[in-house]
Amino acid sequence: MSLSRVIVEADGGSRGNPGPAGYGAVVFDSSRTVLAERKESIGTATNNVAEYRGLIAGLTAAGELGASDVDVRMDSKLVVEQMSGRWKVKHPDMIPLQRKAAEVAAQFASVTYTWIPRAENSHADRLANEAMDAAAGMETAGLDSAGIETASEPVPVSTPRTAPAETSSEPQIAGSPGWTASVGKPTRMLLLRHGQTAMSVDRRYSGRGNPILTALGRAQAAGAAARFGSRGGIDAIVSSPLGRTRETAEESARVLGLPVIEHKGLIETDFGDWDGLTFREAAQRDPELHTAWLSDTSVKPPGGESFDEVRERVIAARDDLIATYGGSTLLVVSHVTPIKTLVQLALDAGPSLLYRLHLDLASLSIAEFYPDGGASVRLVNDTSHLR
Repeated sequence: MSLSRVIVEADGGSRGNPGPAGYGAVVFDSSRTVLAERKESIGTATNNVAEYRGLIAGLTAAGELGASDVDVRMDSKLVVEQMSGRWKVKHPDMIPLQRKAAEVAAQFASVTYTWIPRAENSHADRLANEAMDAAAGMETAGLDSAGIETASEPVPVSTPRTAPAETSSEPQIAGSPGWTASVGKPTRMLLLRHGQTAMSVDRRYSGRGNPILTALGRAQAAGAAARFGSRGGIDAIVSSPLGRTRETAEESARVLGLPVIEHKGLIETDFGDWDGLTFREAAQRDPELHTAWLSDTSVKPPGGESFDEVRERVIAARDDLIATYGGSTLLVVSHVTPIKTLVQLALDAGPSLLYRLHLDLASLSIAEFYPDGGASVRLVNDTSHLR
């Protein structure tokens, strides 16, 4: 059989990273007719290893079909950028795999690499998950003793796969151990707080004002962008419309090659007349009101917005994002109160969380929301990308 141009879509994943891993690949002709499928359980491996193995299998299948030109489509930003030559291959586990993929690709007259959202890679994703299911079964049977969850990782919850992570600093998001009630593919929200502003330095209430990032704030945004660039697997970037969040989001957008989509529901609390004041200044200006506000989420700053009102619009924003991007991984760039509220909603926690949870500037938290209404929190206030 001899063909001219074919499409290869490939995917891979690991439930534990490293953990039970597998890949899937499918070859289509120009009319999207399936010409070949490949899937394999590969024991214990990382996401990135599985992604590369899927690419190699897909290219090999295309070669066996006699194709001369190949369009590779994958939801791994890391693999696409490395195979395109735009990103360097630094991790020692990736170097031989990238070389092997390049050797297989050399048989074709041309190979193009295109990143696609995970939702557009469903065929290969299904094959990869079938392979991971088999790998998990082998591990349960005692055929693979590796893939132990790291002690620093939050308790894993239901999800069929995880996004790639090349560096050890990336949180290792595991698959379900089988004890949670939630089902279906969650909408994963990577909740990034904006970088430092002059208001942050002086520890002033900063609500609807529009301070720009400081030099440190821009460096924090760049550090987060580098983390997401190496991680890959992000389908969309959604940001509060305020300048400090836009600036922070645009650094990641530049690295990931995605647009920034604004959502007004992610804007910070309106602190009203307290905006721009320090904690002490607000307490001196309105002592009784300020004391009440610190313990009652229904109390509003003068001319401002209560935390209960923030919660209502954040719920609406969350529901809107799930309706629009259900089952995807979103980078959500926002402010301290909306992020705390999303974590609170995912935990089904009481209002005291808003007062007790600390979130650093440019910190990352991860929450997931499932189609059946379940939710979980995987990470809170991680700043490893800032070190």
